[in-house]
Amino acid sequence: MSHKAVHESELSKAAVLVVATSCGAFEDGTPTGLWLSELAEPYYAFRAAGYDVTIASPRGGAVPLDPASLEGEAATPAAHRFLEDAEANAQLRSTVPLEGIQQPASYDCIFLPGGHGPMYDLAGDERLGRVLSEANAAGACIAAVCHGPAGLLSARDASGRRPLLEGRRVAGFTAEEERAVGNDKQVPFLLDARLSEASAALSPGPAWRPRVEVDGNLVTGQNPASALPVAEAALRAMGAR
Repeated sequence: MSHKAVHESELSKAAVLVVATSCGAFEDGTPTGLWLSELAEPYYAFRAAGYDVTIASPRGGAVPLDPASLEGEAATPAAHRFLEDAEANAQLRSTVPLEGIQQPASYDCIFLPGGHGPMYDLAGDERLGRVLSEANAAGACIAAVCHGPAGLLSARDASGRRPLLEGRRVAGFTAEEERAVGNDKQVPFLLDARLSEASAALSPGPAWRPRVEVDGNLVTGQNPASALPVAEAALRAMGAR
């Protein structure tokens, strides 16, 4: 898809918007980016359920992939499938810039995958905040996994007066998991601490085990193992609209 505005008339009645990171490095230059399985597993779940999927990012264009997500057990079957899927790769190389999303309420779900990149560019992005707030006000499902919930920090509730996360049950990558991967000193903030500061209600599960929190139309997951369960919960939430 070219870097043009996505208009409501171009969307099917069943559509999901994925917003991925444009950030490919930590502050010290160490490569990071999107954790591929956190996009790939939901992508195929949404497609199998009949949803069109559009991928956007703050800058548009190619999304950087965290090299660690392409190695060993992190490279799940869905991640391998995605890498070999010409259509999916074309979308990831040519994502829509966030300013091109003009009708957020036309989507059934806005989904934010993780990787450490979102800690730098999705957190606090006012354009993403607008997209999420408008979609939320229209009753869309708002979903995120692992570090993706960082992108929810700038969104507002349906009234527009309170943060979306205030008082809501939320899951996200924990400080324990961050320390385990050795990035607790590199990240700009610890996600669970920042979510707590935003008055979200956190109750983390065991490290690396799937954990999903569903609070109305808000669906969040703790870590890469939660990506597919988040997508499945989001599909249930969309079906209940």
